[in-house]
Order: sequence, then structure tokens, then C-alpha cells
Amino acid sequence: MACYAVTGGAGFIGSHITVRLVRDGHQVRVVDDLATGRMDNLEEVRDDIEFLEGDVCDGQLLRRAFDGAEAVFHQAALASVVRSVEDPVSTNRANVEGTLQVLESARRCGVRRVVCASSSSVYGDAAVLPKREDMPPVPKSPYAASKLAGEHYCQVYAGLFGLETISLRYFNVFGPRQDPASRYAAVVPIFITAMLEGSRPTVFGDGEQSRDFTYVENVVEANLLAAGHCRASGMAMNVGCGERYTLNELLALLERIIGTGVEPIYSGERPGDVRDSEADIARAREVLGYSPRVGFEEGLRRTVEWHQARRSAGCAG
Repeated sequence: MACYAVTGGAGFIGSHITVRLVRDGHQVRVVDDLATGRMDNLEEVRDDIEFLEGDVCDGQLLRRAFDGAEAVFHQAALASVVRSVEDPVSTNRANVEGTLQVLESARRCGVRRVVCASSSSVYGDAAVLPKREDMPPVPKSPYAASKLAGEHYCQVYAGLFGLETISLRYFNVFGPRQDPASRYAAVVPIFITAMLEGSRPTVFGDGEQSRDFTYVENVVEANLLAAGHCRASGMAMNVGCGERYTLNELLALLERIIGTGVEPIYSGERPGDVRDSEADIARAREVLGYSPRVGFEEGLRRTVEWHQARRSAGCAG
């Protein structure tokens, strides 16, 4: 049994990583300030983890969490392009300063490896598809810039201090526990919630923009592989499914799964959003042995079922 730490472990992706680690028999410490995370996300493992409530920029707290840890899964972030456009300073503090504090605390505690959550947004609107890790990043938003800065810090700590790091560039992750209620919510839970309520979902743009939608279980698997004893350190790699769907296709598939048809509302494009995104996952396949286990449609079915169960139980969100 190994000891692991998860920052942002009460959040959407972090809670899935935490639950998987507990199920695999590991000791887990979670750091989360609950600004966007929820204790409900950890309900099934609450008695099996050590929870430390606090800010990811608090080095003293992080060193308590990381003491004796084999690896750190750094998921804590302000994860929204829209929020970052509205408030770049808070995004920078959480995503850049927070990552630096995580790396420094991990180094001081003798942690072997830090797996850091990055984002496909670092590529910006590069015309070439799919996105490859050797393409020059062209971030379009403060959020994207903050994630790229975090990657650079990971590279520096790997090269200068010998701390093993891997940055995983997530492509549009979705699944159970993703909050639909926030004004910064992602498109999949927003669409599902609207359609279950019988209201019209809003599409920003013409709906022909495309994304490589990645079910959360695939992301968890990539994180566990990246935390292992693979030869990679200081690298960034894509985590997606290697295929893309337009928002209009997403709506059509959800209509089929839910069994309802609604006419979307088309609105203006949002600043900072990229037009198309698709992952080349060859590096993750080669280096980590990663392969997506759950496809897009199956992931959507599982996500819809979770939302339907929540509604039946009278839960918000």
C-alpha cells in the first residue's frame, strides 16, 4: 500500500482519482479549499481518506499532506476559460502560484513524482489537427497561459531538481460529479441538465466547433499510469480519445440517449474559446501504455444516468 496526495481531491476529476486510489487499497490525503470542490464528491470514501481543508498556495499545509507520499496528483485549479477572462489574477494565483507551491513542497518532502493536470487549451487555435505535443503552444486565454506556465515549472523542477514530473493535457473531460450549476460549468453537464429539464440549451457560436470529449475514467487511468515508474519525466502529453465531435453532434446524441428533442439557442461566440480540438494520443500510448477505455457515447450514457439518478433523489446539480 502506497501513500498518495491529491490536490483538488474534492473536485470533479480529483474525486474520481481519490476514489480509485482508495479502491486500489492505497492511503490517500486530499487537499482542497472547497471553493469549487464538494465533500459530497468524496462521500463514499470519506472515512478512508485524510482530508486537509486549505489553499493550494499554503506551503505549510502542502508539506503536511505530502510528507511520506509516493506521488502527488495535482488537480487543484481554477478551471475555466471564461472565469480567467473575467479575473486573470485569481486564475494566475491558483494555477501558477499553486503549481509552484505544489512542486516546491513535493521537492522538500522527497516525493518521487508529481502528475500535474494541464489542458488542451495551451494549443490555442492552431490549424493543424490533431494536436501534437511537438506543436508550438499558442494560448488564447489567461487560463491557457496559466496551464502552460505550470508545465514549464514542471519541466524546470524535473531538470533542475530531479523531481519527476508529468503534465497531462486534458481534452474536454466529462462525466459524473461534474457540476452543472456553476456559471462556469462545462458544456456536457449544461446540455444534459437543460434537456432533462425540458429547456433549450444555449450554444455559443454555430455549434460546428468540435471537441475531443474524454470520459473521466480515461483521465483517471492516465493519471495512475503517469504516476508509475515509467521512463518519462518533465514531459507533457495529451489525454483524450483521438476523435472529435461538434457541439451539434453532441446535442443530437444526447437527444437520442435522453429521448427528447429540444431546439438549442444559438448565441455569439465567447472570447478565449478555441474552434476545434482533437488529441493525438500517440505519445501517451507509447510512453504510458495509455488507451481510452470508455468511448464517447458510452461515457455520455453513464453521465446521463448519473444526472437522472441525482434528479430522482432530489439532489441539486
